[in-house]
Amino acid sequence: MTSVPKLRKALKSSSPGLSIERRLWAAGHDNVVGVDEVGRGSWAGPLTIGAVVVPVDRRIYKLRDSKQLKEPEREALFERIIAWCRCWSIGHASAAECDRLGMSDAQRLAARRAIAGLGVEPSAVILDGKWDFVGHPVTEKLVKGDSISLSIAAASILAKVTRDRMMRSYAASFPMYEFEKNKGYPSPAHRTALHGYGGSAIHRMSWSFADDLPWSGQHRPKTRSGQLSFES
Repeated sequence: MTSVPKLRKALKSSSPGLSIERRLWAAGHDNVVGVDEVGRGSWAGPLTIGAVVVPVDRRIYKLRDSKQLKEPEREALFERIIAWCRCWSIGHASAAECDRLGMSDAQRLAARRAIAGLGVEPSAVILDGKWDFVGHPVTEKLVKGDSISLSIAAASILAKVTRDRMMRSYAASFPMYEFEKNKGYPSPAHRTALHGYGGSAIHRMSWSFADDLPWSGQHRPKTRSGQLSFES
């Protein structure tokens, strides 16, 4: 198992905890699932949801919000997290599904896939953000939840590392977009490649960035609802 680097000074005072989980455990909710998403604002690649059930009696150290960690730190934590948690799962909605369904329904689809992959029935869900895209009867929504809840922080790292690995693998097939660097997100080099080559098979062509592409053969599709989709 890869050792996790020593915590940087800036991260030592920002540890997520288990206060929300303990309250739900005390109320009789045995399977408390932390859920987080990555890839919502990306121009290419999947939307990815992580779902994690953490143990009641064992802690893990050096775990932080995935956005606070550098890529080598997240990679080092990945194996530790999956060895520590009771169960975990990742769900994806492909770029084509994001185009066809629109972002909200694609996020719900990826969440359903992640929850189904856990192998346990959730008794409560803790979500990062203001919007409930899971729809469980017992749901806690936490703004900046990945810096508050250890379950959400774990889910965020597993989702981020999994998706980043996928985007690095796509870079071999589509080297001009530099997915190994930008992971499909907006960047000057990514935009320049889109203007030079057009979109690839894993680009979300219903997103508004496609409006500016000088390629007459590519048309911005509509979502299932008939509305154009916008990155957010």
